[in-house]
Amino acid sequence: MKASIKTPTEISSMQEGGRKLSQTLDQLIKLTKPGVNLAEIEAEAQELIAKAGGEPGFAMVPGYDWATCVNLNEGIVHGIPDEKIIKAGDVASIDIGNFYQGFHTDMSRTFQVGGQKNKEIDNFLKTGKETLEKAIAQVKPGNRVGHISQTIQRGIESQGYSCMRNLTGHGIGKNLHEYPQIPCFLSMALEQTPLLKEGMTIAIEVIYAQGDYQTITSDQDKWTIVTADGKIAAIFEKTIAVTSDGFKILTP
Repeated sequence: MKASIKTPTEISSMQEGGRKLSQTLDQLIKLTKPGVNLAEIEAEAQELIAKAGGEPGFAMVPGYDWATCVNLNEGIVHGIPDEKIIKAGDVASIDIGNFYQGFHTDMSRTFQVGGQKNKEIDNFLKTGKETLEKAIAQVKPGNRVGHISQTIQRGIESQGYSCMRNLTGHGIGKNLHEYPQIPCFLSMALEQTPLLKEGMTIAIEVIYAQGDYQTITSDQDKWTIVTADGKIAAIFEKTIAVTSDGFKILTP
């Protein structure tokens, strides 16, 4: 398979959509307080995306009807924003996509709700944020997906955490999920992984957990994926363009 190469004009559209998406996510994080339910976050997301001239990218996935995926604590990805009430101390992840001027952007952030101070959780979340920054720094023409994956694996596992094995980042553009997949660990020889080329746009995701990497998919909704051992999970994600001399963050 080949990655989709975007023109400078197309990347500019993605950058504008990504800027709007980042602003939306900032507003949703401010809304995420104890006593708020997940459906309220979803309703606000729908309204903010529409006001900014976009469409909910996730709702274009067959069978998924929401603009957001909201996960709490052991939830990793694909959490349906239902009537669940958020409590102080919960670790919340908001994953959201925007379809704007024909192109998708995608981003996620994880944070602790209610201004709690927990050294263990603080270190856990700091590790994910810093690892994403290090992974993004690997993006340049001539490097490979394996450079990103290896950086994520080293950053996460050096702190005693686990990278998810069955969930990955991905190419992104006219479709929400495009080639190549971007694993959170080095799954093959680095030189066998896809080459990064100018004009590629990718969603780099650091998906990890405090405990083991084994997961369970909800029998009830068939979407929500949680840690099998019930330990806390997190996800940090940004959409990135490969430029002639490195990278451009499209979801600042």
